Formats: sequence, structure tokens, C-alpha cells
Amino acid sequence: MIERYRMLRKLIVILFSLMLSFTNIVQAYEPDELINISVYERINPSIVSIDAQVTDGFSTGTGCVIKADGLILTGSHVIEDAKYIEVTTFDGKVYPAKVIAKMGKNKDLALLKISTKTALKPISFGNSNDVKVGQKVLSIGNPFGFSGTLTQGIVSRIDYTKHRIQTDAAINPGCSGGPLLNSKGEVIGISQSIYNPDNNISNIGIGFAIPVDDAKQFISSVRY
Repeated sequence: MIERYRMLRKLIVILFSLMLSFTNIVQAYEPDELINISVYERINPSIVSIDAQVTDGFSTGTGCVIKADGLILTGSHVIEDAKYIEVTTFDGKVYPAKVIAKMGKNKDLALLKISTKTALKPISFGNSNDVKVGQKVLSIGNPFGFSGTLTQGIVSRIDYTKHRIQTDAAINPGCSGGPLLNSKGEVIGISQSIYNPDNNISNIGIGFAIPVDDAKQFISSVRY
């Protein structure tokens, strides 16, 4: 009986210590920070970097894994006229990629395929109709080759005529084709371009993404 009591007391002490440790971990971050951390840790394994050999050099961009068998969504301008394409997954593994389908400059979407021995982790899609001006958004990309970079901002404007989501989240060269995410970690847009009148010298906080519903329609139309 005494031995059972001692064991129970030890168990209570251990559980209490774990509760304190968990409380300290949670209190170390603000609620908004915990959202950012959670989204990044869940989604970053689904993000790849893309390097394409083109006529006048190299083109770089970002892509999203949309199927576990290696189907990847990116921007068509990233791989336009590419002679050879390489995809690097978040764990540093490099694979040759082939183009499955692409759309023109207006839609600016493309599908690539890589062959892997292990299943990849696909992203999840949100809905364009749920996007609101003012909502928080996150972007993960490979700006200037710095892979797995997270930035945040808001939806600044929705251009219903041109089918574009405007955001102040930092989108730099190398981020094209990457995801614009909501706080749930759902893709609501595909990063396309930035507006800067100084020829890519600076980012003045005006970026554009293709609404996710356009991407979903494109994906559903492709057979591979």
C-alpha cells in the first residue's frame, strides 16, 4: 500500500512538472506567434524550390507539393522555355522535373512532376470566396535563394477584374509559385509578382497572387 502511494505521488509530481514545462513553452510566445509557428512547421515540408535552366541563364522560383506522388504547382513564368528543371525539397534532396502542363502569362500557372522513393506531403487548399481584405496572410518561398523563408502581411486589395489578390506580405524574386496562406495553413493564392518601379532594386510592399480557385480549376483540368 505504501509502495503504491509512493508511486502515485511520483506520478503526480511528474505530471505537475510536465504541466509547468508546457505552460512555460506556451507563455514564451504570443498567440499570434504560435499561429505563425504552427503554420510554418506544418506547411514548410510541402514547399520546394525550383531552378530552371533557360536560354539566358537561370530562373528560380517556389512550388507547392499538391500530390504525394510528386505533382507540384508553380508559376509558368518560372519555367518558361526551360531546357532543364530541378526541384529541391525542404530536406535538401534534388530531383529532375518534367513539365506536365502550363497556362499562359495571364493565368501564370504550371504543373511539374518529380519521381521520389518516398511520398511527399501535399498542401491543402482554401477557397477564394472566403478571402477578405484585411485578413492576415503568410507566405513561404525562396527569395534570392534563401529557402524556406516565412513572411506575413494582410490582404491589401482584391482585384476581381484581373483575378488577383494584392498583399503587403514580402514577395521577392524567387518566391513566384509559392503559397499565400491563411491562418489555418490553407493555400488561398499562388504568389506571382511584385510591383516595383525600380527594376527589382527594392520591394515596396505590393505583391500579387493568383486566387486559389483559379489554381484548383487548372489542376482539375489536367490529366497526367
